Amino acid sequence: MKTDLNKNYWEHRYQNDQTGWDAGQVTQPLKEYTDQITNKDLKILVPGAGYGHEVLHLAHLGFENVTVVDFSVSALRNLKARLPENCNYQLIEGDFFDHNGTYDLILEQTFFCALEPDLRPSYVQHCFDLLAEKGKIAGVLFNFELTEKGPPFGGSLTEYQNLFTPYFEFRTLEACYNSIKPRQGNELFFIFEKSTTAK
Repeated sequence: MKTDLNKNYWEHRYQNDQTGWDAGQVTQPLKEYTDQITNKDLKILVPGAGYGHEVLHLAHLGFENVTVVDFSVSALRNLKARLPENCNYQLIEGDFFDHNGTYDLILEQTFFCALEPDLRPSYVQHCFDLLAEKGKIAGVLFNFELTEKGPPFGGSLTEYQNLFTPYFEFRTLEACYNSIKPRQGNELFFIFEKSTTAK
């Protein structure tokens, strides 16, 4: 298992244009989901956003309160340069697991799959802690065999059910019908709501 997926690793990838996961635009599952959200005042967190195509889309839609946390200063600079001048989004260089705040929505797009798999329980717990009452986490998770080869690291519906069930109510967990071509058949779209009974 990789043990070097730290700040230096990700910064090196961005500085050397080794960003094969980057779709070049907001992916359709995230676009369609955010397009239908009517409350533009939601506090939204996008962890590990990279070049942040979904963040740019949120700005285009008029969302006011968006925070991005990413290890890579190069990725954040790229994103900042493309955001509208009057956009006051918080772009934070740092570790998601050290981040504190309260959010209504966490958007998941290729961050979970980039974490070393043994961090997944901590990810779920931290998302729970960051979300307000009735807060949601939504986005895509990969649906292919989990091996030591990665990132990206895979996973399965059963694994996700076991990981998230103690903390979240499942609103949606299903195969993506609108994945980008390279990921077709390998993505699950999900919406999980913070459980009122978990601790």
